[in-house]
Amino acid sequence: MRGFLASSIGVTSAAVLVLPLAAPGPAAATPAAAPPASGSTQSLPLAPLARDRATAAPGTAPDQGVTPRTVRPFSLVGVVWDDPRTELRGGVQVRTRATGTGAWSGWQDLETHNADHAADPGSAEGASGRVRGATAPLWVGDSDGVEVRVRPEPADPAARAAAPPLPAGLRLDLVDPGDETARAVPEAEVLPGQERAKPYVGPRPSIVTRRGWGADEGLREKGFVYTKKVKAAFVHHTATGNGYTCAQSASVIRGIYRYHVKSMGWRDIGYNFLVDKCGKVYEGRAGGVTKPVLGAHTLGFNSDSMGVAVLGTFSSKKPSAAAVRAVARLTAWKVGLYGMNPRGKTYLTSAGGGLYRKGAKVHLNVISGHRDGFATSCPGKRLYAKLGTARTKAAKYQGR
Repeated sequence: MRGFLASSIGVTSAAVLVLPLAAPGPAAATPAAAPPASGSTQSLPLAPLARDRATAAPGTAPDQGVTPRTVRPFSLVGVVWDDPRTELRGGVQVRTRATGTGAWSGWQDLETHNADHAADPGSAEGASGRVRGATAPLWVGDSDGVEVRVRPEPADPAARAAAPPLPAGLRLDLVDPGDETARAVPEAEVLPGQERAKPYVGPRPSIVTRRGWGADEGLREKGFVYTKKVKAAFVHHTATGNGYTCAQSASVIRGIYRYHVKSMGWRDIGYNFLVDKCGKVYEGRAGGVTKPVLGAHTLGFNSDSMGVAVLGTFSSKKPSAAAVRAVARLTAWKVGLYGMNPRGKTYLTSAGGGLYRKGAKVHLNVISGHRDGFATSCPGKRLYAKLGTARTKAAKYQGR
């Protein structure tokens, strides 16, 4: 993977983004960032739990978890372990107690197959020594109590064979995304067509910048890493659940950002852009929204691509029309800056680690789902089914 490091270009610091539709180039110096929202992470080590011997296969390792307890307030939760190369083969469930009401939720599943959202093998970020294995984070809203259980499972659930051991260093991370008063500032309406700089570049949609959603720029690594161009857009779901309101979107993103950096050990949030259920677009990884910022979203295919994540889980739930439309508008603009047709195909070179060997030239849709580049269910069956609609809309936004 090729990337290069910069230290002072491409960052927007205004809460509302206003940029001309020009091809990527050096950006002017920007003023100091706004004071970030407060936030914190509490970590609780998992311990062995008692298990019914009648239901456990011989030789199976004990469940691990955290017994019910009161904790400092948090809104997002995930389970983390030491070695990112070790897969957690088993089920992870959590239940939480709502702040204020004291009511406990039912058990909720955490997505355990999350290693496919990562920096490419051999990249500086992937080889930093700070990266850890982790489940996808789950948004649970304002909470002050938690219980978690992790049960090892064999590769074949029908077999009575012993399950493989759980990863070493399991812990529960509880993320407080910070003060809700730091929520994103809505941008003034941008009329379609007025910002089209040249044929086949869609009008730039309204984008809430990192300052707008309250990013603490002290969390991420300094400087920015770029790839050469943006030839494809990979669409993801965050798998954080659908129990958020649009007013909470900035808080959800701050939680994901903190989890990606402090819990998983990444240099910044992994996605280049995020979209909420109301169709609002948010800047993701720092480096400049017009630039080919190298993300950590699609293992093996982060070079020459961008990652767009829709907030939510879309395995069985249909994404909103507003979210699909926002994905189309965003991709029409961003891939258009690099001369790409949203209805077309392109070749990307695999960095390995997934479906394709390192160095393989892979023919992909310009707007692809995460599962097109890796053996994963992401972006969920229902969102993946909408990518054809997104391609058609994006082409129309480009004037094709």
